[in-house]
Amino acid sequence: MDSPRSVPRPREDKERPRFFDAKAKELCWQKAEVVPGRHPERWRKDAAGNVVCKRFFNCQGCLCYEYDHIIPYSKGGESTSENCQILQTRVNRFKSDKEWLDRSELENFSCDIKFTDKELDIIEMAVYGEVIRPGNQCRCRTVAEMLGQYRPKKPMAACELPYKQPS
Repeated sequence: MDSPRSVPRPREDKERPRFFDAKAKELCWQKAEVVPGRHPERWRKDAAGNVVCKRFFNCQGCLCYEYDHIIPYSKGGESTSENCQILQTRVNRFKSDKEWLDRSELENFSCDIKFTDKELDIIEMAVYGEVIRPGNQCRCRTVAEMLGQYRPKKPMAACELPYKQPS
């Protein structure tokens, strides 16, 4: 005789996936607000207006984000691109299973840190090895290149980081 623990239970939510699939995530990223002057495949603004970096998914920093169910999954929300928004991780944690919060309510949960363009350039350089901004693209120089031991094949100019201060 089987014990009650060994009998598999049918899943009630079998037709209702809990997580967003890759297509829904991509559409969700695409519908988020573009950060002016930044590469749209790298940077977006979340529903609270916070700048987030695409490489910083599922982490805890102020540039990190998660895919959020606008109508919470626990309240019947589907894992579709229409019910998806990107939110800074901290904002998503505070939002929890609340629904229909407006932008000002979400802003109250945001990190207090706001990054300057120079800081975002340095972060982008560290993360991607290059900075791509409309009309101003550059890449990270290698140590060998700085020592004059290597000439890059890439035509993109090397960035001047950190920024030179006026004399």
